[in-house]
Amino acid sequence: QVRLVESGGGSVQPGGSVRLSCKASGINFSIYTMAWYRQAPGKQRELVANITVSGNRNYADSTKGRFTISRDNGRRTVFLQMSSLNSEDTAVYYCNVLARGRSYWGQGTQVIVSS
Repeated sequence: QVRLVESGGGSVQPGGSVRLSCKASGINFSIYTMAWYRQAPGKQRELVANITVSGNRNYADSTKGRFTISRDNGRRTVFLQMSSLNSEDTAVYYCNVLARGRSYWGQGTQVIVSS
């Protein structure tokens, strides 16, 4: 069974940095595009970034230049390095993979940006 487990969230001050991790199991990790989404209170879930099998990266306009997505196929883990955080980055961050015709989600990890 496919399982995605996020970690690394927490509280951070504006301007700070956080690194999120998502470890996958139950899939051949190296052949799938991996993505990070987020959902802020009262808002719809939105794509933050994704990374393809070949390492191509796509970012939401609001995160370009501040966030970096990466992957380690040997560890079946995808990372999201977030810098220059502001209050609008406060959200629950979810890991996602589209595999075998289904969309799988982790349980989410919360990031709160506050002074």
